[in-house]
Amino acid sequence: MTSPILIAPSILAADFANLGEEVRAICEGGADWVHVDIMDGHFVPNISFGPIVLNAIRPVTDKVMDVHLMISPVDIYVDDFAKAGADTITIHAEAGPHAHRTLQKIKALGKKAGIVLNPATPASVVDPLLDDIDIILVMTVNPGFGGQKFITTMEPKIAQLRAMIGNRNIDLEIDGGVTVETAPICARAGANVLVAGSAVFKGDDYAANIKAIREAAEQAANAR
Repeated sequence: MTSPILIAPSILAADFANLGEEVRAICEGGADWVHVDIMDGHFVPNISFGPIVLNAIRPVTDKVMDVHLMISPVDIYVDDFAKAGADTITIHAEAGPHAHRTLQKIKALGKKAGIVLNPATPASVVDPLLDDIDIILVMTVNPGFGGQKFITTMEPKIAQLRAMIGNRNIDLEIDGGVTVETAPICARAGANVLVAGSAVFKGDDYAANIKAIREAAEQAANAR
């Protein structure tokens, strides 16, 4: 059975001066998850949010808070983000040598755990982890900044990961350059969760933007 397409707007593209209202607006506009990009200025060349910000926006919505940790070391911060209100916590395979241990820690805290792959990281890296994860997140840009162009050569990798997942209950999430034009590429290859930042937060009608991305992806998924 094909999983429904879920749209996870990235608040990295929101108006930080009105972050609570921005989160409320995307959730009222049809967002399924709220994607929170955590950057440390070390693992990636940018600094974004910390657990205090997550804690501040958590009361605004009961939607899934999808926390993407682009940080290294990562283990020492997992507890803080779990307590701040994360529902899912994804970590980078490239961020340290003990991904399995970190994933176990996340799950022990009652959160969904996921692994993230940078564009240059092969799909085979997740093979030993497939029975221990809830999410695979594929970066379709090099992490660190919003508004980058989708790397189209990631399509075969997405399809390979979908085949590796098989019948497992694992969400296949895409982050980077997702727009109305690129969402069908992701959905056709087998992704079911789409992170979109600039494409959602442009203009004033977030609901229309979310709807357009969802419809484009669903049409491609149904044509598979």
